[in-house]
Amino acid sequence: MNNDRAQKSAQLPSKQRFARVLRFFSRISFWGQLVLGGGAGLTLLLIMFSRSFSSQTNNAAIGFGIFLGVLALGALGFRIYWAWRYRQLSRRLQLADVNLHPKRRKIIKLLRLGLLASLIGLLLAFAASELTVTAILAKAIAQPQGVAVYEPEKIVRALDIFLILSNLNIAAAHFLGSINSLGLLEWITVD
Repeated sequence: MNNDRAQKSAQLPSKQRFARVLRFFSRISFWGQLVLGGGAGLTLLLIMFSRSFSSQTNNAAIGFGIFLGVLALGALGFRIYWAWRYRQLSRRLQLADVNLHPKRRKIIKLLRLGLLASLIGLLLAFAASELTVTAILAKAIAQPQGVAVYEPEKIVRALDIFLILSNLNIAAAHFLGSINSLGLLEWITVD
């Protein structure tokens, strides 16, 4: 039994090495999520405050898709903060005073919470994308040729496509965060 513990302990990364890797990947995660989330947030704002969107759309599915997208964006905001918190954690692990280092269990708990936030956000962004694509596809299929001229609410507009793009960017940002947390969690919990 002691031999198994010694072998497991030998496979675990040192605190300094883990701190360096955590800092590197948290930077990638932070900036990647910030760029993807910022672009998606701006696109969602454009869609929500566009005059043509509010005057021509009475499709509840697209409205609910926007709502889910905003929820996923909120989860992404939390995840961006969490990536920043990973950087703070890596700094604490590099302090000279070992008593200030966070315990391994706390690090695992923080990584799991980040992974959970990313997975929830990924689920919300996926649901928003699916709902929006379904609503836009239904619009496109339901309109016969020439009807769009007389019924502008049935036109598939560029804003509808931007909504899909925004939701997919949010999903990509959550995917990046989940890969980051999952990889670090796997590395620190070697069985």
